[in-house]
Amino acid sequence: MVASGAAPIGTHSVGGDFARPSVARVYDYSLGGKDCYEVDRRAFERIRRIAPRQGDVHVMNRRWLARAVRMLAERNGIGQFLDLGAGLPTRDPLHIVAQECGRREVRVVYVDNDPLCVAYGRAMLERNENTWCLPSDLTDVAATLETAGRYLDLREPVGVLFGAVLHHISDQQCPAAIVARYIDLLPAGSYVAISHYCDPGPARPELHTLARRLEGAHLEAGLGPGRFRSPEEIRALFGSLELVEPGLTELDDWWPPGPPSGTRAPEAHLMLGGLGRKSRPGNVRVLPSRQ
Repeated sequence: MVASGAAPIGTHSVGGDFARPSVARVYDYSLGGKDCYEVDRRAFERIRRIAPRQGDVHVMNRRWLARAVRMLAERNGIGQFLDLGAGLPTRDPLHIVAQECGRREVRVVYVDNDPLCVAYGRAMLERNENTWCLPSDLTDVAATLETAGRYLDLREPVGVLFGAVLHHISDQQCPAAIVARYIDLLPAGSYVAISHYCDPGPARPELHTLARRLEGAHLEAGLGPGRFRSPEEIRALFGSLELVEPGLTELDDWWPPGPPSGTRAPEAHLMLGGLGRKSRPGNVRVLPSRQ
């Protein structure tokens, strides 16, 4: 279902500037999508020269997000989701995953600050009565929740998804503080899912070198920050949340659907995912419910 909204604010987005690569379009290209341009293809090929299997890592991330959403919808009774930094519509749409779990009434709000992503998302979702794509900047927490609260009941538990987005937020913007603000404003019983590029550090020198090269490649390709943070830094993003078993792991180790299909590529070791639950009310301000 389409929804109106104000223009995005805060963090810069490429939008309709097709002379520069867009993180959303590059990610779509890496998944086999066609909503991209030559500048985006060149940017990702620069990354792939360093990490030939990086596209497979992005596919792993989509599978991981789908498993997290399915677990929350099927086993944990979560009936509403907020996908922050959702990007372009792509493979394994998360509203389909949630709504095909036998709960068609599951409500999903996608949020992005890129007007192109919002326009494409709205076109895809026009006939879905329980799904919306909204313009907002996830770093402006109060505004984003106010916008999402028109369609979700933020007095009830929500599944909040930060899928492969927080590594594009610089240290100066303090992603841990941004996530903490969401946690403060969410009701008890809510869940937060995070996947993030990881640098395992000098103890694993080959992977450490690869992570540092990839971080530099993101900047050189014009994609802005692509921060490969340490496992400790990624764990800190969950703040006061209780991590759900098996904790913070490599993506294919998080409730895998079956045994490993082969040797894991080096790139696959450089992304972690986890799911945290807010079990205590804390100092929560009750947000307005949807109309």
